[in-house]
Amino acid sequence: MSATPVPRVLSIAGTDPTGGAGLQADLKSIAAHDGYGMGVVTALVAQNTHGVRSVHVPDVGFLREQLDAVSDDVTIDAVKIGMLGTAPVVREVTDWLREHRPPVVVVDPVMVATSGDRLLDEDAAEAMAELFRLADLVTPNRPELSVLAGLAGGAGRAVVDAAVLVARTWDVLVLAKGGHDDGATSDDVLVSADGVVRTFTAPRIATTNTHGTGCSLSSAAATRMARDGDWELAIGGAKAWLTRALEGADALEVGTGTGPIDHGASIRDALPAPSWTDRWWDDVAGVLRSTIECPFLVGLRDGTLDPAVFAMYLAQDVHYLRAYERHLAMLASWSTGTAAAFWAASAEGCADEARDLHHRRLAGSHADDPVHPTCAGYLAHLRASAASGSPGVLAAAVLPCFRVYAWVGTQLGTAPPAHPFADWIGAYGDPGFAEASAAATAEVERLAAEADPEERGRMTRAFRRPAEWELAFFRMPTAAATAVSAPAEEGRVSA
Repeated sequence: MSATPVPRVLSIAGTDPTGGAGLQADLKSIAAHDGYGMGVVTALVAQNTHGVRSVHVPDVGFLREQLDAVSDDVTIDAVKIGMLGTAPVVREVTDWLREHRPPVVVVDPVMVATSGDRLLDEDAAEAMAELFRLADLVTPNRPELSVLAGLAGGAGRAVVDAAVLVARTWDVLVLAKGGHDDGATSDDVLVSADGVVRTFTAPRIATTNTHGTGCSLSSAAATRMARDGDWELAIGGAKAWLTRALEGADALEVGTGTGPIDHGASIRDALPAPSWTDRWWDDVAGVLRSTIECPFLVGLRDGTLDPAVFAMYLAQDVHYLRAYERHLAMLASWSTGTAAAFWAASAEGCADEARDLHHRRLAGSHADDPVHPTCAGYLAHLRASAASGSPGVLAAAVLPCFRVYAWVGTQLGTAPPAHPFADWIGAYGDPGFAEASAAATAEVERLAAEADPEERGRMTRAFRRPAEWELAFFRMPTAAATAVSAPAEEGRVSA
């Protein structure tokens, strides 16, 4: 068995360009069970969810080159053998397996596709007998078990009797799969030469999307056995995983015939729900680092910021807040219920802040300061977001003002009462504003979750650019104080 935490599993199988069966399904199944999947192609199959159109079998010399290329270089912990197709292919794989037998060998005797197409010719079926002698586990469905029992000289036997005959004939474990049966449950019976070892039962899932179930179950069992070291544990886990994959099959909407199972369903169940706003926040991590390290915020934190520079910042903040209030009010008019109430309250708070800012800090000065180009650029982005007509895009565009300021508050900490900017630092870290930021984030998250990918992409970009504008806004006053003055009218844009 594998001494590494990740089993290295080789699939020897045919292909499925729609990805639901064969080699492609095996690789998905191996990955779903945390294995490292490798693949050797036995046949190129032109098929889709309606059936097989044609099969091309490459020269067996090339097949052997593929097999040797893997085994000459990689330690193989398990091999799953699927579609072989012709007798020469079966014999070539059997010869290779005699020389390079890994600890785990699972053979899924692919003879008939779910669509009913024959995938193994008569000569190949006869040649399979020698291959079975090298296997640990064979995983036939009911029709395939009938064929194997016929090869063993016992055609027409009941399921368990047929499985025991196959197990005794080739000294192999047989998992007689019950997917083709009727009834409320799907029962897979594990049989040895001595009789029934165990029956694995699961609810029968009401779906017609069962393409590739046999491929997927066998490769899952091989992967798990390479790690678990116990066939019952491995098969039980693979069976539970397959049941969940069948439950998720219809939602995939792949093809218009017998569609595939959802190989990623169990993995998706285990993952936390994606947070779009958190991903956007992580996306601008570099911008945030630059923001908190900019001279304006460093000076604000340590109290060395020039009051004149701070006053210039406040004057531009008034311009910004007056326009920002209008966009929040627009969002309120586009929303309903609690969302509308939140945006309306935020707009009112923004208007109050803009009105009181001159009195509290500017004392009436700077009332005639023109809109700086940086402020104008930021506001232009908000106007463009509003012009999109999308509540989601506009909400994403206004969110950075909430989140960046609340985050800056956590970074600045608490200033002592004698600090020259103690009141402003306290405003950044106000718990009420942190709650408003969280509420705005939750509303944007809801809108992002409901959006289609195109809309979500526009929301992502609408968020990213204001985060960059927030940095530019903090850089603006110190840059303006040290830069050579530009012509008075240059770059002026109305807020």
